[in-house]
Amino acid sequence: MYIQVDNANTFVATGGKPFDTSLPTVVLLHGSGTDHRGWALQARWFAFHGYSVFAPDFPAHSLSGGEALTSIEAMGAWLVRALNTAKVNKVHLVGHSQGFLVALEAAALLCDLGDQVKSVTALATASAIPVNPALVETAQTNPKAAAAMMLQWGFGTQHQYGASAVPGMQPIGVGARIMANNPLAEDLAACNAYTKGSQRAQQLAAMGCPSCVILAGQDRMTPKREGLKLAQDLNTQAQVVEGSGHMLPMEAPKQSLKIMKIFIQSVEK
Repeated sequence: MYIQVDNANTFVATGGKPFDTSLPTVVLLHGSGTDHRGWALQARWFAFHGYSVFAPDFPAHSLSGGEALTSIEAMGAWLVRALNTAKVNKVHLVGHSQGFLVALEAAALLCDLGDQVKSVTALATASAIPVNPALVETAQTNPKAAAAMMLQWGFGTQHQYGASAVPGMQPIGVGARIMANNPLAEDLAACNAYTKGSQRAQQLAAMGCPSCVILAGQDRMTPKREGLKLAQDLNTQAQVVEGSGHMLPMEAPKQSLKIMKIFIQSVEK
């Protein structure tokens, strides 16, 4: 579906079902340079099992218009405006990599406004995501080369040899096309500058917000040790998907979905 946010056309994937504000909403937030397609399997399962799905393309990404946002704080505030536009009340915030940093900022605003956040789920991320300056510079001057660098590091061993969790689809090839045409440099710079993640996670833990952390055993972009620090901040136990790299939602969609749905269903009981 499309909604208008800040006078710009914004695309939101709903998992193949009409969006229904009466259902609990699972918000799926993509990582740097990517879009809603990274959540294809997860979005469809939740949409067909009693949830509404809200998986936006961030401004200037893929099917969404507008200008690229240049800070995690701005992205979090934008997400709150998007949810308000769609008249979403209760949310389960789920974020991959940069997407979880955005979830942390949005959660802080939503909690200030009322009891809107039912849970948070982090995939292949950390409370801080420093980025090599050379990668940011390459993304500014040659987005295609930067995308290739990220995908080489982002996927685990099996996917480097052409394996795919989705028959007929090669995630590295698809990812390269998506990332080269999205504002990757702005996303990476925003991640690099963000310093509030640990504080925001600890605030959520202090409020008793249910949380889930899913890490990738072969993650070379946000190493597992950093994800374990995030789990500590959130006062939860991390679960590790072995054999997967940083692109966890695409690399191991079935394994990540299994953990996600068990957790979110437990919160809904």
